[in-house]
Amino acid sequence: MPVLQPVQRQSLSDAVFEQLRGQILRGERRPGSALPAERALCEALGVNRSAVREALRRLEQAGLVVVRQGGTSRVRDFRESASLDLLPSLLLTADGHFDARVVRSILEMRSALGPDAARLAATRGGAACAQRLDAVVEAMRTDAADLAAQQQHATAYWGHLVDGSENVAYRLAFNALHATYDRVRTLLARAMQAEIRDSAPYAAIADAIRCADADRAEALARALLERGASGVLAALARVEGATAQESR
Repeated sequence: MPVLQPVQRQSLSDAVFEQLRGQILRGERRPGSALPAERALCEALGVNRSAVREALRRLEQAGLVVVRQGGTSRVRDFRESASLDLLPSLLLTADGHFDARVVRSILEMRSALGPDAARLAATRGGAACAQRLDAVVEAMRTDAADLAAQQQHATAYWGHLVDGSENVAYRLAFNALHATYDRVRTLLARAMQAEIRDSAPYAAIADAIRCADADRAEALARALLERGASGVLAALARVEGATAQESR
């Protein structure tokens, strides 16, 4: 049974939420298992009942537990009940390393969503979308020597492109990916620089969207995103290799 640690945080409900969420995501509390009663949680964590109740409410909203008023609250299988909002919490393991399966899943989702969003933007976004993309490309050229600025511009570019697709589901998925990316932005900068530093592919996609050439926009977006995916996967393979070497 996972051991609960007394909370030493200013926001008690946040600390309770994060501790229980971490235990659930790490598999220390299995799907279907019962959480301790509110009173037991209060005693183990050293907090008041309102902090526990607020944390349980947030866990339920996140799809991690089901709360039974006056009864037993149980852990849910987050793979069946949670949403994309959980992605940022899954990216890093408890020891601060990337979870390789989650990283690959995110890259695969990005590679599927981005090209189709570009195709739809060429069909629906037209000149207005292309104009917004052109402005970002110009900023990328201005800040060509600043990798951090290039990262920010690339994120803004894809945000405008997804908006141009007029697909609200894609926009919400993009938001989740962006929130995840933001947590490790600095760590990914060098791995993704082949995608981020070259403004020419971004300009070409904008031009395809302006010309309503959906096939070209899709192909160009796929090729561009593959640059970043290849860089991240290569870096991940190096880390995994080094870790395996150390464990021998």
